[in-house]
Amino acid sequence: MRRRTAGAEAGPVRLADLTTLRVGGPVSRYVEATTEAELVEAVRAADAAGEPLLVLGGGSNLLVADAGFPGTVVRDVRSSVEVPDASACAGVTITVAAGTPWDDVVAYAVEQGLVGVEALSGIPGSTGATPVQNVGAYGQEVSQTVAQVRVWDRGRGRVRTLPVVSLAFGYRDSLLKRSLRPGFTEPVRRGEPEAPPAVPWGPTPRYVVLDVTFQLRAGSLGAPVVYPELARALGVEPGQRAPLGDVRAAVLGLRARKGMVLDAADPDTWSAGSFFTNPVLDAGAAASLPADAPRFPVAGDPGAVKTSAAWLIERSGFHRGYGSGAASLSTKHTLALTNRGAATAVDLLSLAREVRAGVRERFGLVLEPEPVLVGVSL
Repeated sequence: MRRRTAGAEAGPVRLADLTTLRVGGPVSRYVEATTEAELVEAVRAADAAGEPLLVLGGGSNLLVADAGFPGTVVRDVRSSVEVPDASACAGVTITVAAGTPWDDVVAYAVEQGLVGVEALSGIPGSTGATPVQNVGAYGQEVSQTVAQVRVWDRGRGRVRTLPVVSLAFGYRDSLLKRSLRPGFTEPVRRGEPEAPPAVPWGPTPRYVVLDVTFQLRAGSLGAPVVYPELARALGVEPGQRAPLGDVRAAVLGLRARKGMVLDAADPDTWSAGSFFTNPVLDAGAAASLPADAPRFPVAGDPGAVKTSAAWLIERSGFHRGYGSGAASLSTKHTLALTNRGAATAVDLLSLAREVRAGVRERFGLVLEPEPVLVGVSL
C-alpha cells in the first residue's frame, strides 16, 4: 500500500493529477490500494477516524474543488479479470476487480468472443464505477450484463455480495449511487436485521465496490444494434447484428469524433464525458417539448420519455466550442465541458451554471450533472 500525506517530501498529491477533468486541489492523505485487503483497511481506517473519504479509480466522473479534499483519498489500482465459469449453456461469467480500467474489460470481452458490452467501448474510468452509474452508451447498459457486485458495506462493516435484483438499476442510477443521497436507508427484507441509521456517506457511496461479476454470452456477433447512429456507422439496419470487432471499432470511431475518447495531447477530450444526464420526463412534460425534440423509450418505465440533453443545450443557444476562457464546451460535442489547459473548478462550474440556466429558461427543464461534485455544488 502506498501512502502519502500533504507536506510529505514528494509534495502533496493533487486531484488534478488523478482526474480526467484535470482540476482539483491537494488531498490531506493519499493511499494507493494494491490488494482488496488494503482497500478495505484504508476505507475502514478513514471511517473509524471520522475523516472524509473519497475512493476513486480512473477519476473520470469527478469535479473536485480547487481547495482540494480535506480527508483521505484512496485510489484502487488493482486490475484483474477472472473467469470462474465458462459453461456453454449459462454463458461466460467474468469477475473483474473494481480498479480495472473499463475499456480493458471491453477489449478482453471482444477478443474472447463475449457478447454484451461491445457498445460500451471507449468509456473512461474503472470497472467499479460502472454499476454505480449504470454506465450506458449506444443502446447498452452494464445493468444488462451485471450478475452481482461484491462491496465493502461501510454501514455494516463487512463484505457483502449484492445480486442484480438488489442493485435496483435505473437510468444512470443504482442502489449504490442512491446511497450517496441524504437520508438514504437501505431496503431491509423480512428476517434481516435492521439497517444502520442513515448518515451522509458522500462523496463515496456507502457501498465501496470490490469487484463486479458479469454474465456474458459467447458469440462472434454483437448484440442487436438498437442505436440508429451506430447502425448507420455499421451499415446495418436497427435490430440487426454485426461482428463484435466491427461494433467496437465503430463505437470507438463515433466516440473519438465526439471527443469522448481520452487523448493526453487533445484538450478537447479533457472532460468528465457527458456533463449532464439526458432528462427523463413524464408524458405531460414530454408533450410540451417541440415536435422535433428527440424522444426515446425508457427501459422498465413505459410511461417515461427520455430526451437529449445535447439537443436541449444546442437549441438553447450553446454551440460546440462555446466559452471564452479556459473552460468551454467541446468543439466536437456540446454535452462535454472541457478544460482547455488551465481551467479551474470555478471556471467549469461557471460554464455549467450558464448552460443549465439557459436550458431552464428556454425549456423549463433543469439539467442534472452526471459527475460527482466533490466540495462544490452546481
